[in-house]
Amino acid sequence: MISLGEKPLTARERGFTAALLAVLEGGAPPPFAVRRFLPLPTLSYDRRDLHTGAPAERDFGAHVDQTNYSVVVDEKVVVKWMTPPVPLPHPALDILAHLVEAGFNDTAPPYAALTGPVDGRDCLLALVTGYLPEARDGWEWCVDEAEAGTTAFAADLGRLTADLHLALATSIPGLSGADAASTHAAEPGATRTAARAERALAEALEVTDGEDGRWLAARAQDLRRDLAPLSQRPITTPRVRIHGDLHVGQILRWRDGYAVIDFDGNPTVTDADPHQPAARDVAQLTTSLEHVAQVAIKRRGTPPEAAAAWAAEARAIMVTAYKARLTARNRPDLLDETLIRPFEVEQECRELIYAARHLPRWRYAPMGVLRTWYPEQNPEENIA
Repeated sequence: MISLGEKPLTARERGFTAALLAVLEGGAPPPFAVRRFLPLPTLSYDRRDLHTGAPAERDFGAHVDQTNYSVVVDEKVVVKWMTPPVPLPHPALDILAHLVEAGFNDTAPPYAALTGPVDGRDCLLALVTGYLPEARDGWEWCVDEAEAGTTAFAADLGRLTADLHLALATSIPGLSGADAASTHAAEPGATRTAARAERALAEALEVTDGEDGRWLAARAQDLRRDLAPLSQRPITTPRVRIHGDLHVGQILRWRDGYAVIDFDGNPTVTDADPHQPAARDVAQLTTSLEHVAQVAIKRRGTPPEAAAAWAAEARAIMVTAYKARLTARNRPDLLDETLIRPFEVEQECRELIYAARHLPRWRYAPMGVLRTWYPEQNPEENIA
């Protein structure tokens, strides 16, 4: 299937995913290998399955935008086939093992990972997790909240994110070195963190054209001012294993609550350190709330003033709940709140880069956020 590049629900391959689950219970034959996290659930069969000898399979449908290809088996298990396979090491595997050991349950239950050689290199072929009934990602349910002007959900997001960071900051037996615990050493002032943010701004200015590009160039000094805290002093907050791509699309609202998913790292940053200040995740989540407001304006007709007020209230509630949870668990040191705005500005630059390189129609969202943040300056005053 991998060599042919076929989807696992073609006529040729139907039943293949369910058969894989049966193999995983006993162990995959060489040269494949299985990494297990939790026991697989028992799968059922019914009359519809008799002709295949396997539980029913389906995908999520064409309306779901996904990089890889997921198959739901027996409404209990999701097998995410990596298309294409991803060379090891893969960040999700250690993080999922860590979260299981730490007792963090607010995610799709991780069951197993299938690895094997592709073109002479070991790769992650498939990731097996639990199916969450009635799940919708944040680009659906959170836009509904923005349209309705309701923000009570934001406290749940803050607590969920804090619990995730508390789990990732723990030292887990069996994981060694920096992969197991937070790092407390301060970074130097002229850091890779500051340089990375400056590069993001420079690239955003380069790739954003037209009226948006002129507007952005006129505010480059303001953006650099807000990035300045990254280079003005050492970053002394603990660096922990972060999610790395934490936006509302990675948070499912399902029948029994919320779940954070997709620990694959940020696909737009190839050299990101997996251990960073927790503020990095917080900033990406707050900017995604701002993006939700822009989506509500564009797709739901929400008045811009109402959307901006909703985003401001939602992010304030989220951050307050996040800080309260850290304090209740005696770890307020995990968040340096002064890093949130610089990381937010960098994130919006990365959104512009992503739009230019991969999805031009997305540019309206980060530009809408930046225009909300920097509304009053005369564009002729601050040309960089």
